[in-house]
Amino acid sequence: MRKRVTHLMFGLVFLCTNLCLMLGSEPIQVISDVTYKEQGETDYEKERCKLDLYLPAGQKNFATLLWFHGGSLEKGDKGGDIAVLGAKRLAGDGIAVIPVNYRLSPKVSYPAYIDDAAASFAWVYKNIKAHGGDPKNVFISGHSAGGYLVAMLALDPRYLKKYGLEVDAIAGVIPVSGQMITHATVRKERGISGTTPIIDEAAPSYHARKDTPPFLAIFGSNDLPARAAENIYFTAAMKAAGHQKIKHLEVEGRNHGTIANKLPEKDDLVALAIQAFVTKNRR
Repeated sequence: MRKRVTHLMFGLVFLCTNLCLMLGSEPIQVISDVTYKEQGETDYEKERCKLDLYLPAGQKNFATLLWFHGGSLEKGDKGGDIAVLGAKRLAGDGIAVIPVNYRLSPKVSYPAYIDDAAASFAWVYKNIKAHGGDPKNVFISGHSAGGYLVAMLALDPRYLKKYGLEVDAIAGVIPVSGQMITHATVRKERGISGTTPIIDEAAPSYHARKDTPPFLAIFGSNDLPARAAENIYFTAAMKAAGHQKIKHLEVEGRNHGTIANKLPEKDDLVALAIQAFVTKNRR
């Protein structure tokens, strides 16, 4: 009997150890499928407009990072590996992460998905305190299409104004391999070729100005064609407009996938850059 109990205890210790490793250095709490648009008008809106919370257990006044998945504004989910594993890693290190689902093209078109991003931010800003977070320190980030969404949300004040907020409610913005011209899917919705570059009101670069939250644009040296150039141009345009707190980070050897899917790794440069940015820009 003692031998059996010893084996059982060893198994439980092994399980707990591996669980802690998966979740990060500290325990986390996960709350799934929270509706952030209480007044969703369509079944599709009610289905997609949900978020998950990965919270540092037992901590108070922590910073929070909203995370928007990639997928060309046409596919993707908050339950994807990049979102989940990245959320577990950062939450285990003390930063709450909230992966968000939003409506997708072609079921909706521009600017519906940006409106969803604004609604989710407003929900977090108004509710994170009840979960232990500091509403003054809500950051936004996302990969690819998600990077495009966070840039648009921070640069065009119309979206947050609909929900009673100004862009200065955002503590900082971290687009990861985001498209900084008019998104290819927005162009497709308008019947414009994907090889035709456009910068209009649906482009982050169109809204370059000085009075926005701090920015860190991250991309890989082997990213999608023109993606590095778009982010370098965007950073230059923001600086030309007078922005004092914007930088870009080009990660050598990373492509469009590996710029984000290494987030769970202990020494990942992107994860460390996100953590450093949040620490530096906490209010």
